[in-house]
Amino acid sequence: MSTATPLIGFGQVRHTRLRPARHAFAYPTFFLMLPLRSMPRQGGGALAFNRAGWLSFFDADHGDGRSAAQGGALGWVEELLHSHGIKDVDGEVWLHCYPRVLGYTFKPVSFWYCHAADGRLRAIVAEVNNTFGERHCYLLESPRYGQELRATKVFHVSPFCRVEGDYRFRFMRTARAGVSHTVVRVDLDDAQGPLLQTSVSGVLEPVTPQAIRKALWRHPAMTLGLIAHIHWQACRLWFKRVPFFAKPAPPPEFVTRSNPTSSSS
Repeated sequence: MSTATPLIGFGQVRHTRLRPARHAFAYPTFFLMLPLRSMPRQGGGALAFNRAGWLSFFDADHGDGRSAAQGGALGWVEELLHSHGIKDVDGEVWLHCYPRVLGYTFKPVSFWYCHAADGRLRAIVAEVNNTFGERHCYLLESPRYGQELRATKVFHVSPFCRVEGDYRFRFMRTARAGVSHTVVRVDLDDAQGPLLQTSVSGVLEPVTPQAIRKALWRHPAMTLGLIAHIHWQACRLWFKRVPFFAKPAPPPEFVTRSNPTSSSS
């Protein structure tokens, strides 16, 4: 397997609520796309890898918090897949996530792109965190880029949404004129139909000292800004009198598998 290079994406987060009051926002962001099998051989390159830095990645920020010495985030996701009968993820595992910025991080959702040895995309894991310190994973099996996959919502994220309905996931990767672009869409439907439409997109480039400086110059306090965005949008929904729902107990199972009725476009 060839050695892959850590990437950084510069793009935008979008969020639209359709009812009971329409509410939409978009803001610029950056994120990492990391080849976790290749990175230990590279030491992270320009990115601080399991060490302090202006922009850094720590294995312990994912999964069950195990350190690199304990197998790290890659070991955790491999165990998760094996426990669900997926044992042929022998290729690269790419992690789309937010970094630590100035030592601080919050990762609302991270996406694990898990490949077989022949390069086939075998599974995607959506690792979701809420602001109560809870975590849940949605396991999307046998995905294809452009395909829609569904999973039942079982995990509390926003106090302005009930824990009900179905997520619709769609992942897209394109390359034009040597520039790679990624888009992830996650929409939520309830019994009345479409409720939320969200996406994160960006143009990918190698993680270099110049790219890190660009990220810090454009977003010097991105993680703090992310938390501020979450609370500000919550205030706006409150002012619009969108109903508020108390947080339920977390689901008994840590992993929710995609629904078998997933359809392709």
